[in-house]
Amino acid sequence: MTDTTSDTPANPPADRARASELSTVGRFLKATELDTRMLGMVGALLIIWIGLHVISSLRLGVNPLDFDSRTFLTPRNLWNLSVQTSAVAIMASGMVLVIVMRNIDLSVGSAEGLIGMVMGFAQVHFLVRMVGLELGNPWIWVLALLIGLALGLLIGAFQGFVIAYLEVPAFIVTLGGLLVWRGAAWWVTSGQTVAPLDATFQLMGGGPAGSIGARWSWIVGAVACVAVVFALFNGRVQRKRFRFPLRPIWAETLLGAVTCAVIMGAVWLANSYPWPVGIVNRYAAAKNLTVPEGGLFIAHGIAIPVLMAIAVGLVMTFITKRTRFGRYVFAIGGNPEAANLAGINTRWITMKVFMIMGVLATIAAAISSARQNSSTNALGTLDELLVIAAAVIGGTSLAGGSGTVLGAMLGALLMQSLQSGMVLLGVDSPLQSIVVGAVLVVAVWLDTIYRKRV
Repeated sequence: MTDTTSDTPANPPADRARASELSTVGRFLKATELDTRMLGMVGALLIIWIGLHVISSLRLGVNPLDFDSRTFLTPRNLWNLSVQTSAVAIMASGMVLVIVMRNIDLSVGSAEGLIGMVMGFAQVHFLVRMVGLELGNPWIWVLALLIGLALGLLIGAFQGFVIAYLEVPAFIVTLGGLLVWRGAAWWVTSGQTVAPLDATFQLMGGGPAGSIGARWSWIVGAVACVAVVFALFNGRVQRKRFRFPLRPIWAETLLGAVTCAVIMGAVWLANSYPWPVGIVNRYAAAKNLTVPEGGLFIAHGIAIPVLMAIAVGLVMTFITKRTRFGRYVFAIGGNPEAANLAGINTRWITMKVFMIMGVLATIAAAISSARQNSSTNALGTLDELLVIAAAVIGGTSLAGGSGTVLGAMLGALLMQSLQSGMVLLGVDSPLQSIVVGAVLVVAVWLDTIYRKRV
């Protein structure tokens, strides 16, 4: 008999190299503890940005590396994109809690419209004509915002009570709210637009006056980097204290360096967008400044609504990860029956979640109406779909029990990037809706596949 034993190695060199490469990537992800789904979302966002930039450049007949002012990846467009994303991102951070608890809120857009209309009416009519405050009084915007917050809290409490204590499904309650609050917004002023809004209130909408300028932007960026370093150091100390596994020093250093680089890069980008020429000339004339031949460069800096969105994101992240209430929310979403048997007051937690959603709708309404310098009946129309889509695309499971605030805010940025890019390319509105709907379905499908493999 002949020897049929082959001398070919069981694992060819190419297979061994591929296995070594995969193990290297796995070791890197394990050492840095990075969320692969979050990395995938960031990668998808970068691909969308680059694709929209290349397409817009080719459409204009310019070199994509020239970064023409009319293409996608320019300081002006990205600055406007950040402002446009703020309101949806704020509401998406609250929608995470709603969906994690296996509920849904279809009324956030209509609630945003009603609250925005009430705040506008309070500034233009109620506080000035009925209460007697003079135009420009510094208390006007404060009182209007407090009225809006009270109304948002009341709307959230009412819907949460009906859902939690009367046991009406959240889909039905919030679907009714979508219709009721939109109709109530029209009823406040009989369909009339309310404008102009208080000058200080307008600062929450961004623009040259609603930004903090170059100097304060760099200061904010530096403080944020210090906070990142402190958070990494404190996290390491706490892990040692409770004898949890520690990340390697190189992984901690890499995470801090990359995060700080992203922060300072964002600040540089915000400071690269100058004020429009007309506003600069009026500002120079008012300040008796001499405008040089090449023009006067005054940077926008970080917009106030973006700072508001970041602040809300940090607070909501702290609530979800560092408080008993946040742990209860995820416990209820993971297994409502077990949470109830464990002694968690599931009804009160549900009601509080919808109250938080109402407060966040108020903040979003303030940003949206301030940005338009008016309160209109169209305010917040279809925002509920964008908010839900942002949360789902950001990794929040419709089955409940899992989701992150950061993921939802990145999802809002992704959705707004698609819309902004399609507007820049001149895509018709119906096709924009088709794309957004398709992206949402694909996101849920990918989430389903991911959960089957886990």
